[in-house]
Amino acid sequence: MRDVDIIISGGRILTLDGGDSIIHGGSLAIRGNRIAGVGTAEEVAARFSGRKTIDARDCLVMPGLVNGHTHAAMTCFRGLADDLELMDWLNNYIFPAEARNVDPELAYWGSVLACAEMIQSGTTTFCDMYLFEDETARAAREAGVRCLLGEGIFDFPSPSTKTPEEGLAYTRMLIEKWAGDPLVNIAVEPHALYTCSPPIIKKAKELADEYGLPLAIHLLENGGEVQQLTERFGMKATRFLQELGCLDERFIAFHCVCMDEEDMRIFADHGCKVVHNPESNMKLASGIAPVTGMLEHGIVVGLGTDGCASNNNLDMLDEMATAARLGKIERLDPTALPAKTVTRMATRDGARVLGMEDVGTLEEGMRADIIIIDLNKPHLTPIYDEYSHIVYAVGGSDVRTTIIEGRIVMEDRRLLTIDEGEAIRRVRKIAQRIEESLES
Repeated sequence: MRDVDIIISGGRILTLDGGDSIIHGGSLAIRGNRIAGVGTAEEVAARFSGRKTIDARDCLVMPGLVNGHTHAAMTCFRGLADDLELMDWLNNYIFPAEARNVDPELAYWGSVLACAEMIQSGTTTFCDMYLFEDETARAAREAGVRCLLGEGIFDFPSPSTKTPEEGLAYTRMLIEKWAGDPLVNIAVEPHALYTCSPPIIKKAKELADEYGLPLAIHLLENGGEVQQLTERFGMKATRFLQELGCLDERFIAFHCVCMDEEDMRIFADHGCKVVHNPESNMKLASGIAPVTGMLEHGIVVGLGTDGCASNNNLDMLDEMATAARLGKIERLDPTALPAKTVTRMATRDGARVLGMEDVGTLEEGMRADIIIIDLNKPHLTPIYDEYSHIVYAVGGSDVRTTIIEGRIVMEDRRLLTIDEGEAIRRVRKIAQRIEESLES
């Protein structure tokens, strides 16, 4: 019999493996940062002895959720400028507020608060693009949350860098500083084609290629952007990116609301990935991304919340419900984007989008990123189909325990790696400063 650190015993285990196996009355063994075994309670008990046992009876055990696109520190701007069109929201409210207020303190404490919110709602991995991202990396590492992040690169000065060249240099610093970290991974992230010149996009791609890292960008978020980019480049944005040599299996595009058939074929041919952000897209009235079409073309699609200024929460379970329902509206087909597909988007496919091949399923040898959902509640009773429950009934507050890299970061709804009260207090103080700056 083999000693392990943790045994999770007696739950309904959704492995999200290739066969979408579900084990009723199952158990899972964790040794270090990896899953040592998965099976029935009897099988696991015969093979392993755990130093700690978690009773998961009346619970659903599944891979941690992957938030494929957010801006963590923007928790500090939650609700600041709602009910506005995208470019008005960005240019007249968010960019000015950021210019006056974003600093390392805001980036750190906003990210700490975001990590608390994500852990509490079952997210174990997030992909971030913002400013002073070294502070977000520090916050995530201390909280024990897995991340892929990159400094937002712009043609114009930002609070953290004066030039795009400084943005690229900051990104290189992140790459070298966090190389080999078990939780913090780095991407190269020019903000968008409308905020970055072609030479900067090309330099960003060269930097990504130098280190074999993802290149991630906002793309085709609404009709106005499509028209602007077509007029600017004299061709479709996807064709332009193809000519620049940006499109490959490490290219990640956020939003892609306005993708047409040609765009999808181009992405599929090059192995590009997409992150769908339905709630942000709805709130900004950007449109409905053709996710079913993307999947039909073989594009790997993940799911993300976007930032708190355009959502206004980081609850991936809420995002999953919205994605499933919106997918049906887009096709006027109740069978479109079924619950199982959306669950994959938020777990194993989301991990694939971010280039994480050992995250997103509960299989022997995979990293131990696991959440336990309490089913012993009125709104979760009875249960006939686990995937349906996850997408249409479960909420973030139903997550009881969160484990990342084999470490329990929340147990019985109690955060173990973050001082929640201190984070709330710090962000409230920062919000006072933001309000005062806007009034002046």
